[in-house]
Amino acid sequence: MGSPSRIFCGYRALGFNSNHVPLAVRYHQKHKENYVVTCVGKAFHTYNCSKLGIVSVSNSHPDDINCLAVDAYLVFTGCKNVIRAFTRGREVSHTYEGHESNVILLLPFGNHLISVDEDSYVNIWDIQSEELYSSLGFEKEVFAITAAFHPSTYLNKILLGSKQGALQLWNIKTGKLIYSFTGWKQAVTVLEQAPAVDVAAIGLADGQVILHNLKYDETLMKFMQDWGPVTTVAFRTDGSPVMATGSVAGHIALWNLEEKRLLSQMRGAHSGSVTGMKCLPSEPLMVTSSADNSLKVWIFDQPDGGGRLLRQRTGHSAPPSKVRFHGNNGQNILSAGQDSTLRSFSTVHDRHNKSLGRASYNKAETKKTGLKLDQHMMPPITDFDSEISRQSDWDNILACHRGLGEVTTWNYQRSSMGKHRLAHQRLTSKEHGGTVALCVCLTSCGNFGLIGYSSGHVDVYNMQSGLHRGSYGNPTAHDGAVRGVAVDGLNQVTVTAGADFTIKFWKFKQKQLLETLKVEAQVASILLHRESCMLAAACDDFSISIIDIETRKVVRRFEGHTNRVNDMVRVTKQTATNTFSPDSRWLVTASMDALVRTWDLPTGRLLDCFALDAAATSLTMSPTGDFLATTHVDDLGIYLWSNKTLYTHVPLRPLPSDFEPVTMEMPSTSRKSQGAPEEREEDVEYVTSDFKSPAQISDELVTLSLLPNSRWQNLLHLDIIKQRNKPKEPPKVPKSAPFFLPTVPGLEFKFAPADEGIVANKEGSHISKLTETQNLTEFGKLLKMSASNGNTSEVLSKLKELSPAAIDVELRGLAPEAGGSVALMVQFLKFISDVLDSKKDFELAQAYLGLFLKLHGELIANDQQLLEQAQLLGNSQAQAWKHLQTMFNQSLCLVNYLKSATL
Repeated sequence: MGSPSRIFCGYRALGFNSNHVPLAVRYHQKHKENYVVTCVGKAFHTYNCSKLGIVSVSNSHPDDINCLAVDAYLVFTGCKNVIRAFTRGREVSHTYEGHESNVILLLPFGNHLISVDEDSYVNIWDIQSEELYSSLGFEKEVFAITAAFHPSTYLNKILLGSKQGALQLWNIKTGKLIYSFTGWKQAVTVLEQAPAVDVAAIGLADGQVILHNLKYDETLMKFMQDWGPVTTVAFRTDGSPVMATGSVAGHIALWNLEEKRLLSQMRGAHSGSVTGMKCLPSEPLMVTSSADNSLKVWIFDQPDGGGRLLRQRTGHSAPPSKVRFHGNNGQNILSAGQDSTLRSFSTVHDRHNKSLGRASYNKAETKKTGLKLDQHMMPPITDFDSEISRQSDWDNILACHRGLGEVTTWNYQRSSMGKHRLAHQRLTSKEHGGTVALCVCLTSCGNFGLIGYSSGHVDVYNMQSGLHRGSYGNPTAHDGAVRGVAVDGLNQVTVTAGADFTIKFWKFKQKQLLETLKVEAQVASILLHRESCMLAAACDDFSISIIDIETRKVVRRFEGHTNRVNDMVRVTKQTATNTFSPDSRWLVTASMDALVRTWDLPTGRLLDCFALDAAATSLTMSPTGDFLATTHVDDLGIYLWSNKTLYTHVPLRPLPSDFEPVTMEMPSTSRKSQGAPEEREEDVEYVTSDFKSPAQISDELVTLSLLPNSRWQNLLHLDIIKQRNKPKEPPKVPKSAPFFLPTVPGLEFKFAPADEGIVANKEGSHISKLTETQNLTEFGKLLKMSASNGNTSEVLSKLKELSPAAIDVELRGLAPEAGGSVALMVQFLKFISDVLDSKKDFELAQAYLGLFLKLHGELIANDQQLLEQAQLLGNSQAQAWKHLQTMFNQSLCLVNYLKSATL
């Protein structure tokens, strides 16, 4: 089957760094550098530990990755019941199939790979041949495998930990159980090799960490963390006897193994569970990952032995609620998440990503206590607006928060919260104590910010000073909550929409009401296209109305969504706000029915519709029209969709009334999705296109050549150009060649070969005689040849290659006194007639004909043969011009009609 969408296709996902799958660290022997591999859903990323720069992104899997492991050469992934081995961090080199349930554990073991599935079946694979070497089966009710590792120096041995708490040591070569450990009656969550031989660290579900000697089955020491189950364990190998343990609360504990005590705590290292943790070999560095979508590098240089954050890559730890493109180049996306943060993501490279911080009532106190213990965090941002005008002078982002009447300002260039907290004095009164700010808008000049409240008030603030500059209405602008506010591009008209079934138009400066428009349903949100003065209003009855703010009338109405409309997107060539396509013809909408629809404004028809796995909560389109960005329910990422109409021809016909949308696959972090099914030739839907090439329209229109004007426009003025470019000194006569060197007759000076120009007589005499007396150039020979074969395309191609001066020489050489003949001149007139009849290269034919008549007009008038051919050419030219003039008149009439109809 064809693509679910005719306009959009998946490009890539932004904002992903890690998830719940533990990270893996590998050392590259050639590069002398450590690389960390993290999972991001259907793909995995590879970063260098020196700068945390992204090195590669793997091809996409058909489903989410369950587990991850690495060795010196390959990266192994488990996706459902299939295992894949990747080379160069991107390409699949081996595939292992044999499990009946999802794979949960992977352990590279020399030339073999050990895999464990949910049913506690263990398979041992040969990595190169992909053959199953051996397998072990366990009863899930008795011994459900939760962890596995290979003890150092234990040949062909693996240690398995279970949910029941027991541990077993197996020889994978013989397939025999060597020893069973009774355990500590708690589920084993993690197994890790200690720097000492025969010693393993065992993390339990109750928070215990046990260092156990496997050789003597003896517990060496125990530690207890109070933050729940142990999720990961790591050991420093740079000379410090320190063990680090992670917890589900996001804290990391550091234990001194020599003194058997707690050394330090790294509280709030992550906002989610610490799922992966590795200490780099022989370095005081530790890499951690978490399900909060962050990857961090810590350095142990604190006085108490604790770690300090050295580098990090973070994204939203909670799903983003609103996204908008910022700037005119379409390279930066502002995203407000439910974690109360505001971030900027780059569509070009991840190194340009930045965080504008987390919303806080008191930033100074937040810095002292840290984000984890922050008591001043503000609720998430529900709506924001940004402008690039005056962003270097003062704050250029205005944001309202969930359940708050106070509105915050942000500065994009400083990447921080602004200095203003916009709140009217009435919010402190008992009557309006529970008022909430619902919508905001910035003027195009960046000087004013408008805020709509649940009480019906609409206030205007100065962005530079933060002072209140007036309110709309007396006392309120609407009788219900204000759902939307917008200002036109010239700060002349303000539009407000409320829950009282009205859309009102105000004078921006005088705050006077101009007109009130009644609508059939409550307005949920509005978005204004400032260039065309078209307003899109989404209503609670799931319909969308298009209103012309100049005439203040509803000009279009779109119906089709079956659930609440979440967002509408636009793009203009000057500003990066959100509703219409680059030429203001399209309106793209998303709703809770998990559909994205594209409407055509002039015709009022549905052009495109596709379904998604999760409903889009917000969407925006780049100012250049190349990308559509969406966010989705319970998803941390921002997904980019490419606009196919920019690089290929897409026939946009309205969809039929019985159209059934097809679910489109979400793009992965890799730019090219490998898991997407290929389209077969018989499945491709061929649509008849209205596009015609220049060769196809030659019968309907008259086409021009692609040559620059300088190649033909100055042909009739060459004598003036030569006179102007005449040198001050006469040219020097070149040194003549020896008389005994024969030359080829023609305009170009060439020496003749030894056997050219002379022939022997019949008697064998060596006396030479001339064989050719007519001096024809290459153009003349092609023109003479066209008289016999009728092919004039080569003649025209030759003329296109010549310069104007060379064309002048060639046409002068057609006359009998210059070496040509009357027959050649007649053939040239026939050549011009053929070009006019083909309706191609119209301007070239006119220029060549004008120069020919200027040079040989007197000879044509005195020769009967040339005169007859010139009359035939005149008839062809008259017919071609009549056809061209008719099309000019039709086009001018249509343009005049459209101009008068729009005024």
